[in-house]
Amino acid sequence: MKTKALKTVNIITLGCSKNLVDSESLLRQLESNGYKVLHDSNQPAEIVVINTCGFINDAKQESIETILQFENLRKSKKIEKLFVFGCLSERYKEELETEIPVVDQYFGVYNIKELVESIGAHYKNELVGERHLTTPKHYAYLKISEGCDRTCSFCAIPLIKGKHKSRPIEELVSESKFLISKGVKEIILIAQDLSYYGIDLYKKFALAELIDKLSDLKGLKWLRLHYTFPAKFPMDVIDIMKSKTNICKYLDIPVQHISDKLLQNMRRGITKQQTYDLIDFFRKEIPDMTLRTTLLVGHPGETDEDFNELIEFVRYAKFERLGVFTYSEEENTYSAKHFKDDIPFSIKQARMDEIMEVQREISNSLNTNKIGKVFKVIIDRKEGDYYVGRTEYDSPDVDNEVIIKSEKKKLRLGNFYKVKITGAEDFDLIGELN
Repeated sequence: MKTKALKTVNIITLGCSKNLVDSESLLRQLESNGYKVLHDSNQPAEIVVINTCGFINDAKQESIETILQFENLRKSKKIEKLFVFGCLSERYKEELETEIPVVDQYFGVYNIKELVESIGAHYKNELVGERHLTTPKHYAYLKISEGCDRTCSFCAIPLIKGKHKSRPIEELVSESKFLISKGVKEIILIAQDLSYYGIDLYKKFALAELIDKLSDLKGLKWLRLHYTFPAKFPMDVIDIMKSKTNICKYLDIPVQHISDKLLQNMRRGITKQQTYDLIDFFRKEIPDMTLRTTLLVGHPGETDEDFNELIEFVRYAKFERLGVFTYSEEENTYSAKHFKDDIPFSIKQARMDEIMEVQREISNSLNTNKIGKVFKVIIDRKEGDYYVGRTEYDSPDVDNEVIIKSEKKKLRLGNFYKVKITGAEDFDLIGELN
């Protein structure tokens, strides 16, 4: 007797790389149950699952628009089932059920087991830590904790994901071994706050201990740190970075602002002078370190004087990588309750544009200084006649890339090559095989 084929499931992932890890875990569970799985695909699928983001207004709007797009397919019976999970449905489940009832079920961020079972599959505990990778096979993200204990006034993440919960070191080592066995050469650590890792489990900051153990894993070529918090930064992390050659000299550390008044209003737990001292410490200890940061402009009460302090700081720090957000009032946050969103969007946008113009000049200068130097580059993809790669100073999707034309030699994706920089653009480098 011929058994009935299981259905195809397409998972749509919105938002950050932390969401991507959740989608990859879900894909692995469904795949192990015999389902055909797709990710962000235009191919036909009987079941669609949308992993939503609810961080800021633009992200919420994108999530809602995506749900509505697939709602129409569900109404016209072009798909059989539609499920929604993630940050948006964690925070607004009841409202979504009322406003968009055609969705079969909504789930929060921690309800993957229930979601798997609602789709019709069996959740397998033995697969925790295994994932169906959606990134190029040579790099992957490793989520070391969930939630956040910080009380930043503008941020809704603690309202969505709750208190900080670290994953045990042994579990993270095991998952990293699994990733390496699948061909991963670069692991990128992610969390809402890497700096806080270990406090809940070990009663101490344990990020240094974690990266020390991970860096010893055979086959791991690069280990990269994203999303560290500047207040009470665990300084022993820098000692480990200095001692291990496969830990990228790269640190993502969002400072958000520099004005003491704004730092206090944002409840960042750090002062202007402490921030300057921290940047100076990084530059002194690891002179070739790349620092990535994120800034927030237009928070209630930000004056021209506050903004000018921020511009002055950007020129001083010369961050190799920098992104800017405009303030978005998020309901039930401290800022929404205690401050009036009093700065017009046009001013927020103008301030963002001004900082990015300063950063463009800084990035162009730093890139120009690399001309003639040779770097170890990993190849991510091929585009037409060109290969696109990255140095250890760049994270995928968000940072600079190295554009390499290689007509004589075919390069292998995921392999490392010595590349001489021959040209520079504002946010990219041009190179040739050395």
